[in-house]
Amino acid sequence: MNDATRATARELVAPSKGILAADESTGTIKKRFDSIGVESTEGNRRQYRQMLFTTPGIGDHISGVILYDETIRQASDDGSTFVEVLEKAGVIPGIKVDTGAKALALFPGETVTEGLDGLRERLAEYGELGARFAKWRATIFIGEGFPTEFAILANAHAMARYAALCQDAGLVPIVEPEILMDGDHHIDACEDATARTLQALYAQLAEHRVDLPGTLLKVNMVLCGKGCPDQASHEEVAAATIRCLTANIPAEVPGVVFLSGGMSDEDATIRLNEMNKVSGHPWELSFSYGRALQQPSLRAWRGDPANLEAAQKVLAHRARMNGLARTGEYSPDLEASAA
Repeated sequence: MNDATRATARELVAPSKGILAADESTGTIKKRFDSIGVESTEGNRRQYRQMLFTTPGIGDHISGVILYDETIRQASDDGSTFVEVLEKAGVIPGIKVDTGAKALALFPGETVTEGLDGLRERLAEYGELGARFAKWRATIFIGEGFPTEFAILANAHAMARYAALCQDAGLVPIVEPEILMDGDHHIDACEDATARTLQALYAQLAEHRVDLPGTLLKVNMVLCGKGCPDQASHEEVAAATIRCLTANIPAEVPGVVFLSGGMSDEDATIRLNEMNKVSGHPWELSFSYGRALQQPSLRAWRGDPANLEAAQKVLAHRARMNGLARTGEYSPDLEASAA
């Protein structure tokens, strides 16, 4: 097995560190920029990512950054590629390689993620550009009659094929099955859907001979649907999530990096902290947050170079808070230090 991919996987979940997801598609980042009144041009996107990646001390609590195809090809004002900027800061560059979730034919309301065509060649190119890990996201919906077993299997099979190709190319695959918060379902429905998805995923990874110590899992926390009137407490979320992971994730997986989709910045931190207060699980419990790390910084930046220092300070603060949550040492009282 490839010792390098195993070492990179462990490095990505190093103590007190986690991953910054900065792999928004052009369409997604346009929505983020619209919210602050900034035009989504290539130049503005580059300036924004430069602001994030040149944050002083970013490597203290950020182990890796997931890039988008445009971003991995861009450079900072001084001519250094963003890959070089990150590496100099002690941060591992990664890349999003799927091409998005598309409607699953004959299964209304469900999706399958595409992007396997040409993936072998793209992975080789991304490796040459400096990427050391990759990410593939699948979306699973909870609703009347779904997720169906076939939708779960279709996505698990695609993720396993992607993971095998990654390891063949010398990259660490992050597999990301996201059970979405859309709907009014209770936390029990999310736990059931997450368990079924993880069972299928790890069965497929085994069938495809993927080396689990050279992988990471990016997954949702076990949560109520956004429309559920009886929302679970932070402690209930932590307990349900650890219970689900313990029953369905092999111990050889070095780490779980949670996604923050649908949660507020502080809720994502508090819930990670609650899980890390519980000892005895075999994998590192870390984070791979996008909005929960970026959103406060985006609001502070607003496309104005004069706001650079303030925006970077906000990002560094959120990274530090989540770094503390890695060891169960976070407290909401610490948020005052962002002032």
